[in-house]
Amino acid sequence: MSRFRPCIDLHQGKVKQIVGGSLRDAGAGPVENFVSDKPSEWFAKIFRNDQLTGGHVIKLGPGNEAAARAALAAWPGGLQIGGGITPANASEWLDAGASHVIVTSALFDADGNFLTETLDQLVKFIGAEKLVIDLSCRRTSHGWTVAMNRWQTLTELEVTPATLDRLAPHCAEFLIHAADVEGLCRGIDAELVSLLGSWGKIPVTYAGGAATMDDVFLVDSAGQGRVDVTVGSALDLFGGKSLCYRDLVAWNRRAG
Repeated sequence: MSRFRPCIDLHQGKVKQIVGGSLRDAGAGPVENFVSDKPSEWFAKIFRNDQLTGGHVIKLGPGNEAAARAALAAWPGGLQIGGGITPANASEWLDAGASHVIVTSALFDADGNFLTETLDQLVKFIGAEKLVIDLSCRRTSHGWTVAMNRWQTLTELEVTPATLDRLAPHCAEFLIHAADVEGLCRGIDAELVSLLGSWGKIPVTYAGGAATMDDVFLVDSAGQGRVDVTVGSALDLFGGKSLCYRDLVAWNRRAG
């Protein structure tokens, strides 16, 4: 059965919920749905108290190191960490309390070509059991294409069963944001969830667009119970009005 997994998204040192497709290196800042006046560790302690494991902290750009470390210290072993993870710093983040490290951009060169040798290094340094591969993606004419650099740059890698089969032996889980619907609260990408669920060989977490409990139920059904879900901007914990955090905690407990 699918589970709700919590998230803490960090931007400029603050807990935020943003429209994923609005992240840019230059020009106007991202569209912000929510900016918290509470520190990252406040959220981590809530997740710890409710024993929600397998959630993630994502550092969106620079200026988030201290906030990320504070969240991990508040829920040691309970949260994964992503954003700027490389073979050089992966072990450091595990030592800081992360259960796993999440990697995307480090697996590609500047042109979006996949770097097998970097993946091999990460597995050598920390083990596949501590690695989550982020295949966050955008819809293209081919289906879904992995995007890196805060979802700004398309890579050569497509999200297909063949890609999942290729990478699964080298990681513990996949994390997949549907960047085109991330933060919009207009519903999930059910086709993408269906693809992930029909594959379903190792744990997969989907993020993007969930706005109501019906969307959460749809992830469960379309994903055949094999795809977990993260909820951000719609959640009352992050200023949303259509999804209650306590309902999601109760939903997780239905499976015991």
